[in-house]
Amino acid sequence: MDEIEHLRFDRHFRTQSSEGYHVMRASDRIATVDLHYTLADVRCTLILEQPMTREELARLIERIDEDLVLSADVPREDLLVNVYQGSEVGFFSDEFHADQDELVSVEDDDDDDDDDEFDNDLGRN
Repeated sequence: MDEIEHLRFDRHFRTQSSEGYHVMRASDRIATVDLHYTLADVRCTLILEQPMTREELARLIERIDEDLVLSADVPREDLLVNVYQGSEVGFFSDEFHADQDELVSVEDDDDDDDDDEFDNDLGRN
C-alpha cells in the first residue's frame, strides 16, 4: 500500500495569490503546505511534522504539484520547494496577546518572568 497516495490535502486558507493546506493521513496532520503564486514561479513551503524518506518526500512533492499546483490553473515556469522538519508549538492570535496582558501584573518589572511563563505553558522548565 502506497501511503503517499492515501494522503489528503485540507485547505485552511486561500488568498488571491496563495493557499495553505494541511496534509492529512486519516485524522493525523503529517505536514503543512503553503503555496505562493508569483508571475513566473510557484513557491512552496513544506513543513514535515513526521519523518519521511527522500523517496516519500519526492512523491509528496509530486502530489503537491499534480493535485494542488497544476489544478490551480496558474501558469508557471517552476515549482520551488523549501522543506523543513518541525512541529507546531502553538497557535497564536490577538486573543492570545490579550490573555498574556492579563497574566502580567503592573507591579511585575522583571520581563524575564514572561518568558518563563511562556516556557511553562509549553511544558518546558
